[in-house]
Amino acid sequence: MEKQSKKDKKKKYARELEDLQQQLVELQRSIIATGKRVAVIFEGRDAAGKGGVIKAIDERLNTRYTHVVALPKPSEREATQWYFQRYVEHLPAAGELVLFDRSWYNRAGVEHVMGFCSEAQYRRFMADCPTFEKLLTDDGLILLKYWLAVDQEQQEERFGERAADPLKRWKISPIDIKAREQYAEYGKARDAMLKATHSERAPWFVVDFNDQKRGRLNLIAHLLSQLPERAPPDKPLKLPKLKGKPGRERLADSHFWIPEAF
Repeated sequence: MEKQSKKDKKKKYARELEDLQQQLVELQRSIIATGKRVAVIFEGRDAAGKGGVIKAIDERLNTRYTHVVALPKPSEREATQWYFQRYVEHLPAAGELVLFDRSWYNRAGVEHVMGFCSEAQYRRFMADCPTFEKLLTDDGLILLKYWLAVDQEQQEERFGERAADPLKRWKISPIDIKAREQYAEYGKARDAMLKATHSERAPWFVVDFNDQKRGRLNLIAHLLSQLPERAPPDKPLKLPKLKGKPGRERLADSHFWIPEAF
């Protein structure tokens, strides 16, 4: 009975996600048609679920107009640039949706807590960030910012799963391991960040991600509510019949075929 219940929950989640993804497709068509520029920032603790929700949003959309940005640590040259510079080139053009898997808020979080930036650099960021985002939104860019919240007990459970699974082990970095002991410090940094950088034009929203599936559904539903315009659904296409018999994939030289493994 318990297994059936889990199966039913899985089916229910899949149905609800598919419905939301259909709405995302309609939203994207509206963004393209109106030439809007939309950037969504995903921040949160390690293992909170940023990658999973971004994948859920992105997987059914037109990749020509949707971009996921997950930048590595800055190069030596980038480290000497204006802090926001390397992010600017990834901002959306007309008709595009950009999803930031972490963002310029690295400076207010991991860099500050783990000592990767100076106190002066941190304070300058906290002072400059609202001005930077005001410039973006005054120019017409739509900016939404989500913090994915997860309790330490749940975070530790996910770290354990990743450590035990060879397909997920790559997700744990040496920084993640060191940061595990800084849970409270990250909370203080988060609070300071939200207070200093929340605004009506560039708001922060906090989503409970202790249950990742529920968190994904809630976040996507909220994102859709923030962008209410929709293009009408596409009408079903009726393909004309092919003339003649269907073709087969043939090569003059069979050398190029790989041997069948299954």
